[in-house]
Amino acid sequence: MTKHGFSVCSGGYGGVMEAVSRGAKEAGGKTVGVTADFFKTAKLNSWIDVEVRMKTWEERLFELIRRADGFVACKGGTGTLVELAVVWEMMNKSVMAAKPFAVLGDFWQPVLDRVREVEVGHPAPWGEANGRLVYAAGTPGDVASHLTAKLKQT
Repeated sequence: MTKHGFSVCSGGYGGVMEAVSRGAKEAGGKTVGVTADFFKTAKLNSWIDVEVRMKTWEERLFELIRRADGFVACKGGTGTLVELAVVWEMMNKSVMAAKPFAVLGDFWQPVLDRVREVEVGHPAPWGEANGRLVYAAGTPGDVASHLTAKLKQT
């Protein structure tokens, strides 16, 4: 994304968050990490330029959402599942304006498929019933191309 002129904002800690931050820095980009006092033992990864410190886990989640122009969900655990679900629901119910959203790889595909069966199977005015809000990308390059194309439309 940084090669396309975008900054990268993540949760600021280790694992995928650190890998994304490192990739962005090595490509010459700016990184922002949104952290929380709630995670008492977690350490900010060394690839973060700017730390935005929140008090609670919930404040951190909504600050990440507020700051984003687009979203990418990688393979992850319950924290990533919550982030995916909250963003998807907020866009689905038009609580926030639609923003480009991609999942990387096929890890989340079963979740997307089950939710879409329910959403599309019931007539509703909601977003997902009228078109897919989450794009499934096969590669990081596919994610970057999708988000870049969508963000340049806005």
